[in-house]
Amino acid sequence: MSLIQLYIPAEVARPTVAELGELGMIQFRDLNPDVNAFQRSFVNEIRRFDGMERQLRFFTSQIQKEEIPIRSSLSSYKARAPSRQELDDIESRLSEHESRLVQLNKSYETLQRRYWELIELKHVLREATTFFEEAASHQDEIRTSMEEPNAPLLDDLESGPSQEAQGAGLALGNIAGVIPRSKLLTFERVLWRSLRGNLFMNTADIDEILMDPTTDTVIEKCVFIIFAHGREILAKIKKVSESLGATLYTVDSSADGRREALSDVARHIDEFNAVLLNTTQARRQELVRISHQLTEWMTIVKKEKATYHTMNRFNYDGNRKCLIAEGWCPTNEIHTIQAALRAVTEHSGSNVSSILNELRTNKEPPTYHKTNKFTAGFQTIVDAYGMARYREVNPGLFTVISFPFLFAVMFGDVGHGILVLVLGLYLVLNERKLARVEGEMFEMVFGGRYILLLMGAFSIFTGMMYNDMFSRALPFFQSGWRFNVPEDYDGKTVLVAEPTGYTYLFGIDYAWHGTENALLFTNSYKMKMSVILGVIHMSFGICMVYYNAKFYRKPIDIIGGFIPQMLLMQSLFGYLVVMIIYKWSVDWYEKDAAGHTIRNSPPSLLNTMIYMFLSPGSVNESEKLYSGQAFIQGVLVLVAFVCVPWMLFMKPYYLKHEHNKARALGYHQPSESQVRISTDSSHTDEAGGAVVADNSGEHDGEEEFEFSEELIHQVIHTIDFSLSCISNTASYLRLWALSLAHAQLSEVLWSMTLEIAWGFSGGVGVFMTVVMFTMWFSLTIFILCGMEGLSAFLHALRLHWVEFNNKFYQATGYPFQPFSFAHILSEKDA
Repeated sequence: MSLIQLYIPAEVARPTVAELGELGMIQFRDLNPDVNAFQRSFVNEIRRFDGMERQLRFFTSQIQKEEIPIRSSLSSYKARAPSRQELDDIESRLSEHESRLVQLNKSYETLQRRYWELIELKHVLREATTFFEEAASHQDEIRTSMEEPNAPLLDDLESGPSQEAQGAGLALGNIAGVIPRSKLLTFERVLWRSLRGNLFMNTADIDEILMDPTTDTVIEKCVFIIFAHGREILAKIKKVSESLGATLYTVDSSADGRREALSDVARHIDEFNAVLLNTTQARRQELVRISHQLTEWMTIVKKEKATYHTMNRFNYDGNRKCLIAEGWCPTNEIHTIQAALRAVTEHSGSNVSSILNELRTNKEPPTYHKTNKFTAGFQTIVDAYGMARYREVNPGLFTVISFPFLFAVMFGDVGHGILVLVLGLYLVLNERKLARVEGEMFEMVFGGRYILLLMGAFSIFTGMMYNDMFSRALPFFQSGWRFNVPEDYDGKTVLVAEPTGYTYLFGIDYAWHGTENALLFTNSYKMKMSVILGVIHMSFGICMVYYNAKFYRKPIDIIGGFIPQMLLMQSLFGYLVVMIIYKWSVDWYEKDAAGHTIRNSPPSLLNTMIYMFLSPGSVNESEKLYSGQAFIQGVLVLVAFVCVPWMLFMKPYYLKHEHNKARALGYHQPSESQVRISTDSSHTDEAGGAVVADNSGEHDGEEEFEFSEELIHQVIHTIDFSLSCISNTASYLRLWALSLAHAQLSEVLWSMTLEIAWGFSGGVGVFMTVVMFTMWFSLTIFILCGMEGLSAFLHALRLHWVEFNNKFYQATGYPFQPFSFAHILSEKDA
């Protein structure tokens, strides 16, 4: 990475920055960290494009609401920055479209609201007519509770109240309307309690679907009509109705008036239907016209807004009339950037070209890992732990192989590996089509499609090593064991296999499957294999300490870090690996000519490691593994104890010596608040510039040396490494535990499903086979491949993050995030 400085003439600043955004190779630094966002140079332009972006979001929501497809038709705007005249034209067109669409929406909402009011009024008039007719037919049955018990309450609904009722001041009034069905019970209860029962109310449900024009949601409503006497009571009913969201309508008491009103409502509904249809068509046509260019406009606006946001990070030199920018870019891309700057100058016809200077700095550059679609998933696993320091050894390269392999050690099964491989192949072969599928969970799985592919392939390999396919053996080669079963075998006597003289060519001999001591054999084998793989993996991580120290030119990290760490690891657990392999390679039951065993019983390696520290330099004769074992173990224990103070004291005292030596020669560390200032603006050389940002907030500089802090840090590091050698080695035993659990679950599932089904015959056997196969396959997918696969994935992730990366990976860097239109356009709107 290189820190570059750009001098961009003001007249070509916008197209130049736009071209650099298309290139996507520069991470610009903010040269105005103390300037408020509202006080920067291009805040007005950003506000302008914010308004245009708001209009485009409004158009998008309206188009999606109408389910109109948005066409992606990018024209020449994608290849070049639009001119100011083109931007003005786009802004005016957006304003025109917005004003027309807002006017159409208002008209549509008004018409829609009036239309549904007419529909409600139609139902009110129909139900009121029905009620009046029923009341007239039952007029003799309706009685009042006033002084004259024989006087009717609704004397004559069609002709009005009687003369006696009028004289007594008992004129009845009615209030009709509609109310949401969910509020009807509350409405009745409130009216009854507030009016003390002095009303007559009738309700009816509206069967037709009604829409709320404000929210466009379906709402169920009821028609109600209330009879009461007295203005105050009627006014109270109106207030209660309106407070509960009821809509009131006027209903004529005469039958002729109601028939005429119903006829007028039907005529108006037909008219509104025609007007609504025309308005809807006009609105849809407007949205279709907008959808043809919506993607193009959104792309232009996002690019221009990002361009001005980036230009706000620059300094303006008034004397030179240019913008000054600083940023990081890949060193091998400098020539590409210079070519892009020359192309912009030629295209714009400017006489002054942009100038690029490469600066020397002690700032720590950002970390840039160039990945492709295959390595991106593995690099994401590493970056989730932490971003590598600039030019630090990147574990992502090794993770491509080690991660799926360690997963496969825990997931080893040929059948399950094939299922995972098929899933990975499907995602890889259809990646263009599936890339457009949305969903957080699917996107996570799709992003790791190549990880799935390799995990499946490695699982097939380890499954063949374990000779296991859905808990069944694979007799590919000649077995090394043979069972001589007598003809009168009762099935209860234990048979011992005899060697055939052959050696099984690949993996575990299939003769072990189904034997009584198969679990003991595989248990011991996988446990020792886990220790071997763990020690190799951690030792490889310690080797990366050497390469980091060599690159950063820190020999003390080699002498005081790599060497004692490697000696400590190998003197303890490297020696354990050697003993495991030696114990495997020796025939402990070999006999001489007289038939006596040549060697003693195979010793326990766990006891050997324990007594290696409890009684160094001496080994019990019955526990001896090889000759000279006591002397070698004594030397290894001594080396291990020497490595601890070696790691603890060498580096702090060496750094103290170097610091004192530098101070004696007159060198001192610069202050952290030191500000780097360029040459005066009156100079005319190319290297001149304006004041650039200070170092605050940047990843640079070194802290003042403190011996006590360095010693405390080294004590923590030494204790952590010494203890983690033991705990991390034990942590790799999860490879053994999960592999064993996976194999046993697979065997139990087989024996509880298909093995039972195949015990039946005839039609019952066919039926049981179909049912049990369905159950077996479903549980295999969801439990053994899904849950067990996820468990193995997480454990492999932990082994890489904690046991492997912890040995060398500092992860103190920050990512390279260039100004790139491709990245900006790929981001989803919040």
